[in-house]
Formats: sequence, C-alpha cells, structure tokens
Amino acid sequence: MNAELHVLGRAVKQVQYRQHRAMDTALAAVGTTLAQWDALRAIARRPGASARELAAATFQTEQSFGTLAGRLVTQGLITREPGHGRRLDHHLTPAGERVLATGEQVADEVLTAHFAPLPAEDRATLLRLLRTLVPDPAAESR
Repeated sequence: MNAELHVLGRAVKQVQYRQHRAMDTALAAVGTTLAQWDALRAIARRPGASARELAAATFQTEQSFGTLAGRLVTQGLITREPGHGRRLDHHLTPAGERVLATGEQVADEVLTAHFAPLPAEDRATLLRLLRTLVPDPAAESR
C-alpha cells in the first residue's frame, strides 16, 4: 500500500467535498442546487446537446441526467426538443438563463473564498498539476 497516494487521494476528495457543500449551500439560498446549476451551465455551453453528452459533461449517468432534466423542464428552466432519431436536444429558457447567471455569481463568490488561501501563482500551479491528470481538460469543460 502506498500511504502517500492514499493521503493524496483523500485530500483531493476532501477539497472537492468541501467545495461542493459550500456551493450547494450558497446555491440553495438562491433557489437552485449544484446539480441543477451545473446542468444549466452544461446546456449553456452546448445548446442542443443530447442527454448523453450532457450527462458526461456533468459527471452523471444518462438516467440521472434524464431525471434531473425532467425536473428542469417542470421548473421551466430548459426545453427538450426532438432531435435526430430518439435524441432530445436541450436548450435553456429565459428563466434558465437567469438562474444560470445568478448561480455564476454565487459560484464566483464561493470559489473566490474557497481558493483565497492560495496565492495566484499557487492556484495556477494547482490547475496545471490537475490538468496533467485529466487526459483532455477541454472536453471536461464543454
């Protein structure tokens, strides 16, 4: 067992968990959740994307994303339109755009506070190091 790698893996998970809890709490105060905001963000980045594409972009299964998308449709935040074959294309509504914009303001505040202990140079180094572990970071941000 490589104890150092286990400690490193756990530290990464702890940072992620702390960030997600802070984001979820702050987003709840404006009427949304981290999962909903992340889905809106993914749809905004790829208007017309399929559930499969959006599930991958939001680290969910297709089934989970489909359930979430159904709730977003019910809330009037997105539309799903027939695409090629059985595919459904996803788009934000004006209400979804407003929730996304509010969520982005909240995320900026939370992330600024979350990474405040690190100077800009250390944040850049951390980002560079993490990107070496992700084969195609551009695909993850779509």
